[in-house]
Amino acid sequence: METKLLEFMCILVLLCSGSGSPTGKEKRVQYAAWDDVNVLAHGLLQLGQSLKEHVDKTKGQMRDISIKLRVFNGSVSELAALTRRLHEEGEALKTRAQSLEEHENQILNMSSDLQEKTGELLRDRQIAHDRISNLEKKVDNMVQKERHTLNHSEARAIQLLLEAQNQRIDELVERIKQQQEKLDKQNIRIRALQNQMQMSKERPTPSTVRTEQQDTPPHHEAVSNCHDVFLRGETRSGVYTLQPHDSTPLHVYCEITADGGWTVIQRRHDGSVDFDKLWNEYQNGFGNLDGEFWLGLEKMYHVTKDEEFILKIQMSDWRDEHQSVQYRFHLNGEDMNYSLQILESPDGNLESSLSTESSSLPFSTRDRDNDLKHDFNCAKHLSGGWWFSNCGRSNLNGRYFITPPKQRHQRKQGMFWKTWHGRYYSLKATEMMISPVH
Repeated sequence: METKLLEFMCILVLLCSGSGSPTGKEKRVQYAAWDDVNVLAHGLLQLGQSLKEHVDKTKGQMRDISIKLRVFNGSVSELAALTRRLHEEGEALKTRAQSLEEHENQILNMSSDLQEKTGELLRDRQIAHDRISNLEKKVDNMVQKERHTLNHSEARAIQLLLEAQNQRIDELVERIKQQQEKLDKQNIRIRALQNQMQMSKERPTPSTVRTEQQDTPPHHEAVSNCHDVFLRGETRSGVYTLQPHDSTPLHVYCEITADGGWTVIQRRHDGSVDFDKLWNEYQNGFGNLDGEFWLGLEKMYHVTKDEEFILKIQMSDWRDEHQSVQYRFHLNGEDMNYSLQILESPDGNLESSLSTESSSLPFSTRDRDNDLKHDFNCAKHLSGGWWFSNCGRSNLNGRYFITPPKQRHQRKQGMFWKTWHGRYYSLKATEMMISPVH
């Protein structure tokens, strides 16, 4: 741009030199040549264009600088906010540190108090132990003196009296046991009659109502499983009383279908019953027969011990799809930890998740480790009690989740059947039932 300004100035000088004053008195008016005017105009246009380009360039640079300034201001604001947040977090951490220090001091004080109280209890215990020892010595001395003062005949008479009293006490205890057994049987009978009366009240039409005598079969019509209930003519699923051989009457839930009756031994569908139980509860049973329940290993054994049975397992996933599998099986008694023997390959679309190289699968809980995985308690690692071969094939008594769990350690504790949806897929509902092979 400076070069063009110099060119313009040179043209102006040349024009001025060409139009100098005339000699003498005669004055002539001289005009610039048309080419010079064109050159001058062209130079002015170039000068204006250069000035415009320079202004546009300057505006662009100013816009860039303005944008950078706004970005810088934003960064400064964010940095200030971050500084304030860090300051607040520092204050909060300082407050928490002070609170933790106070709690630590309190714990130290409590620990000191507990140590003092423990020392006092130990001293009191030693004093009580010494007193008991002294009393025992005094009692022994008194007994020895009494023995020396009594003659042989008196001692024999006292001994016979004591034996007679003990025998009388044993007889009374035995009579009490017999009476208690009778009362238990009467209570069972009363509950059965109450259930039958309730079922009679719930019948839809009078023609289907039966009396208590009809609901309660006579002795020669006693049934030992739900298929016998079906053969007796029952068509409605519900709670019935069974009388297996060598067993007290059992209350069970019978699933009556068009083809037969099934004794339900497990049902889960809403998580209302906690299945993380110990051995005694799995042995005796728990839950509500009209809802979720586990029938009990001892009851299962009495129902199935005299013949071969089929075990049917029905499962539902969270898409309300259903699968089932059936086995012929035999259940051993308590002396063999209620081990389950699978007698043949399963019927159904699913592969077995109970099969193993072992001839039987003992039942295992977290307080009775009988699984086949050495140095590891599957029931404690997972949840509930089950016939574990190892910890990853199946467990229908695991923890119930209202929605499918996502974390792996939770899925391990759920209800799963490995050959359906893979290992540790938590099922929505399960039902286990048994029926005689015939």
